Amino acid sequence: MQPKTPRGGDWHVGSGRRLALGPSATIMGILNVTPDSFSDGGRYADIDAAVAAALTMVEEGADIIDIGGESTRPGASPVEAIEEQRRILPVFEALAGRTDAILSVDTYRSETARLAIAAGAHVVNDVFGVQKDPAIAAIAAETGAGLCLMHTGREREPLADMIADQFLFLGESLRIAREAGVADAAIVVDPGFGFAKDGPQNMILMARMGELMDLGFPILVGTSRKRFVRGAIGRDDPEPDFATAATSVFLRERGADIFRVHNVRANRDALAIADAMAAAMTGQTW
Repeated sequence: MQPKTPRGGDWHVGSGRRLALGPSATIMGILNVTPDSFSDGGRYADIDAAVAAALTMVEEGADIIDIGGESTRPGASPVEAIEEQRRILPVFEALAGRTDAILSVDTYRSETARLAIAAGAHVVNDVFGVQKDPAIAAIAAETGAGLCLMHTGREREPLADMIADQFLFLGESLRIAREAGVADAAIVVDPGFGFAKDGPQNMILMARMGELMDLGFPILVGTSRKRFVRGAIGRDDPEPDFATAATSVFLRERGADIFRVHNVRANRDALAIADAMAAAMTGQTW
């Protein structure tokens, strides 16, 4: 298959910031300030530990830090909004004065998004694609925050064809966001690997992901340490970072722009090779 060329351009995020996309892959480091996330639950529940981990990820090459206060793993217990906010807002406040990295809030609640932006967030990353709480789109529009619209199969009945369902669901998310006033330049989309998708479905989605470029928006992907990655390598390694890096390279070749990962260094290095190869094929230098 001929590699896809990432579309390039700037992603407009909050505080008048812009993040250049295109020739080099963009890395989003995962920071779960939770006791029960599937990979690092409890590791960064302390504010100082969370801030230190975020700064380490920036040193290792993360362009964005995505901070969440509620686990989205299958079967996780929901938390009240006030608890989600108690966990994450001090981390945003602490990081806002210590790094120039883009800060992202991983939430589907509009009130949490509003408070996180006030505390320093530049991006809202919504795993329900603004369809669970549509007011989140208006907050992104009012503040100029970047908005990530993720596809999910949870709490709904997906179409049989995975790509058709991507276009159906994300098309509705885009409609809501645009009608709320979110600029196209502020939007990225995420196919939602692992969200109500089994192992074979995730692999098919990886293979066909280039088709999503027809949506016309930058693509963010998150395969890091997920169950289908662990299943594919034949052992239940809790931190399959080499395998994750392989999926990142594969998806980069199919047009993905932004990579949401736990291990920044491993994925940054793997993606640097993918980008150098792409540059060499077009006669460029890196």
